[in-house]
Amino acid sequence: MSSFKAGEAVWIAKLGNLRNAIRQELIGRQLDHHIPSGATMLDVGCGQGTQAIRLMHRGCTATGVEPSPELLAMFGADAEEASLEPELLLGGIEQLDELVGTRTFDAVCSHGLLMYLPDTARAIDTLARRVAGGGLLSVTAKNAHGLAMRPGLRADWPAAIAAFGTTTYRNELGVEATAHRLDEIERHLEASGFAIESWYGIRVFNDAISGEINPPLGGRLEPILEAEELAAKTDPYRWLGSQLHIVARRAGE
Repeated sequence: MSSFKAGEAVWIAKLGNLRNAIRQELIGRQLDHHIPSGATMLDVGCGQGTQAIRLMHRGCTATGVEPSPELLAMFGADAEEASLEPELLLGGIEQLDELVGTRTFDAVCSHGLLMYLPDTARAIDTLARRVAGGGLLSVTAKNAHGLAMRPGLRADWPAAIAAFGTTTYRNELGVEATAHRLDEIERHLEASGFAIESWYGIRVFNDAISGEINPPLGGRLEPILEAEELAAKTDPYRWLGSQLHIVARRAGE
């Protein structure tokens, strides 16, 4: 079971901040390069549906699975306002078989979920089994390679030092969570028959900013996004992102 529930109210309150705007827009732009228009997509832990709605605007068919009734209601309201009709299913990754049966999808997404689950290998395999032949799996994980960066840039030296010896952390929602290394995720993907197609570092330059800062107005967000988008795909910067966004395809397809 996901531990996210304990921080859900804080997450909802901070949805409009700059940190989240950067994360969502970067992931969306990256998905645009990998998921074709008209694809079927399953979003597990879809939250308020940001990525699903973006893909539906490109003609994709979206199924959202989310255990939070409040977040699912937000997804539904935003979709209705945009005259979009996603399939909304109340439940978590543990209920995926019950919720979608044996159906498979051109793309399966799960963003912001792995860090809250106790068994990463099982979660990835569960998601992988929902990907149709030739399809894609998109996941994000907290980046263990850069776990000391945020406290270090904030001059919280005890926390920065402690981060070098662990992959667990307490996030800004007040929830204990787990960070992952790229090679660990890659091993789990390979065990499920997938190979990494691309990977990105999310929020390289702006991770240490306060969660109380809102996006700038008047077009001033675009230079921030451009810099973050370049860093997300460029070595060595991408290794320092707050999160890893990994896109994988079934091996041999």
